[in-house]
Amino acid sequence: GTTGLAGALGLAGALPAGTPLLLDTVPPGGDALSHGRGLDCWEVREHNSSEWCSFIWSNPDCRLDGGFLDYLNGVFCVFPPRLLPLAVTLYALWLLYLFIILGVTAEKFFCPNLSAISTNLKLSHNVAVFSLTSPLHGVTFLAFGNGAPDVFSAVVAFSDPRTAGLAIGAIFGAGVFVTTVVAGGIALVKPFTAASRPFLRDVIFYMVAVFLTFVVLYLGRIRLGEALGYLGLYVFYVLTVVLCTWIHRRQRGDGLAPPGPWEPEMPTDVEEPESSGTNSGDYGEEYRPLLPSRETSLRILTTALSPLDYRKWRRKPWYWRLFKAFKVPVELVLLLTVPVVDPDKDDLNWKRPLNCLHVLTSPLLCVLTLKSGAYGLYQIQGIFPVWGLVTLVASALALIIFITTSNEEPPKYHCVFAFLGFLASAMWINAAATELVNILRTLGVIFQLSNTVLGLTLLAWGNSIGDTFSDLTMARQGYPRMAFSACFGGIIFNIVVGVGLGCLLQMTSSQPLVKLEPDSPLVWVLAGALGLSLVFSFVTVPAQCFQLGKAYGICLIAYYLAFLCVALLTEFRVIHFS
Repeated sequence: GTTGLAGALGLAGALPAGTPLLLDTVPPGGDALSHGRGLDCWEVREHNSSEWCSFIWSNPDCRLDGGFLDYLNGVFCVFPPRLLPLAVTLYALWLLYLFIILGVTAEKFFCPNLSAISTNLKLSHNVAVFSLTSPLHGVTFLAFGNGAPDVFSAVVAFSDPRTAGLAIGAIFGAGVFVTTVVAGGIALVKPFTAASRPFLRDVIFYMVAVFLTFVVLYLGRIRLGEALGYLGLYVFYVLTVVLCTWIHRRQRGDGLAPPGPWEPEMPTDVEEPESSGTNSGDYGEEYRPLLPSRETSLRILTTALSPLDYRKWRRKPWYWRLFKAFKVPVELVLLLTVPVVDPDKDDLNWKRPLNCLHVLTSPLLCVLTLKSGAYGLYQIQGIFPVWGLVTLVASALALIIFITTSNEEPPKYHCVFAFLGFLASAMWINAAATELVNILRTLGVIFQLSNTVLGLTLLAWGNSIGDTFSDLTMARQGYPRMAFSACFGGIIFNIVVGVGLGCLLQMTSSQPLVKLEPDSPLVWVLAGALGLSLVFSFVTVPAQCFQLGKAYGICLIAYYLAFLCVALLTEFRVIHFS
């Protein structure tokens, strides 16, 4: 009875033999030894295929916490054993689509609303994203948008002892990938001279964060003070960047610093080709009427809900159209549920019928995605559901707003929609990250892989797609210094806030402690590889007088390939450590 209850509550310490990280949340007095190998969900593949479904149903360790879909039940109970390859293929496609959802939500909805909030609060964009490096140093909204999925995925992974390895694997794996493959790719695409002071500052802070994580893993636990120390480290980093930026601007008299070799003049904010609004790229033109005339509410609604710019569609290549076709369903649902305020437009992106609809759909989204709908489906006094109450109140409020506003001019309280959109987009990212973690754990059970190796490969690569494309694009456009700085400035937020906030949310007043037990050498391979790559850049970049060329890029990419080989050989026990 004790074993079954502890396993059902997710308190067991049972993980695959290769799982390198375990969050031990067994309460004092609990029998950790009662959780034997018989409860490990990954052992399902060692049974006869006719017993798979009964094993999944009877084993508490196979219950996925959170999420809307039971992936383990689907692959082992719904699909017959002979169709296991088909199930894995479908899961892999769904995994790719989840990465698309994360990317679109962060770039088109999360960051633009954050930009609008900062504008309304009279803050600079840099302050709003907690990344105060100036545009010359390359930490932008795009870097923070790419970091949001990483942080949400880490927080979700830390919430379950069985998936904690995904968090460490993804954070360390993404750090190694971005600081080697992406940084090396930038040097290969466009040789340049790195900004010396910002580079040294960011690398030193990142090395401190990696060392702090290494110490926490070595001690095997993280206390409340240490979790707060992670967040305090980032606050100190922010203050340091503010001070450095202020000193730099004082020295140059608020003028742009002269460009270095191989680099053109840096653009000002006004010269940037695209604004930060959500409709700047794909939705810009359909929101602008061809002729200045009064449009009906129905016309405004249908135009605002169109995720396609047909003129842009006609002149784009076939592969862009194919990828856009995959994104259209996601964008349509997001347009229906997430309002976006764009301070760069005269009407602030005010669409009266759609924004009134958002007053209903956004609160419904929040209550139905929070705890996978557990709160939204709760029956008040056992009679009336919470989602029904939210629908009634939101419908009345939407009707009042529709009656008291006009299509032509946004109301004075339109900035409130930015906060609503920020919350709704955060809930979408959290829901997608939960599904992402669950499906990765399922793939780990199917292939009998540890969570950490899945984190350092699939999850790290997926969350780094945005960084890779955005940084390499900036380098091709002639701004390699900006892209190179983003490699180091952006991932500081990921590791410090991802680990600090992820562990802090798991602590309670009765147990202000989370135990981190590395049970495999792979976690040390990860930490050592990341630290060594940072030391390599810290030594070689100043040795080259900060002039980075193709040789530096080739060395970084070769280093990542060597690290990946060692990590995989360690995972499959070809390489043994004492």
